[in-house]
Amino acid sequence: MSYPANGSGVRDRGQVAIEYLGFLPILLLVALAGVQVGLIAYAAQQAGTAARAGARAASLDQGAQEGCATSVSDWLSVNCSEGGGGDSVTVTATVDIPNVVPFWDFGTAQKTATMPLDH
Repeated sequence: MSYPANGSGVRDRGQVAIEYLGFLPILLLVALAGVQVGLIAYAAQQAGTAARAGARAASLDQGAQEGCATSVSDWLSVNCSEGGGGDSVTVTATVDIPNVVPFWDFGTAQKTATMPLDH
């Protein structure tokens, strides 16, 4: 391999590695943002599942919170509140959205389900 007479090829050998290292934090941020969006969607899906399971359990007089808690992943925190009246019950499930990056808070995902009482 021959280099130009001024030696510029020798000085440029590490340029690609340096540029990659400069771009690496941006790539990591994009990857973490993608994972965070997935966790937000998963928490919303789990909140819907918890609300339906809690409403089903409450319609059978088995307790909404227990129905909610057993229907979501163990690593998620869920809280259910029961309401309604007459011949139906409404349960609202609130799931804390996990954070991938510290200092970013995305709050909670909340879903509601209503079921008829089964007496």
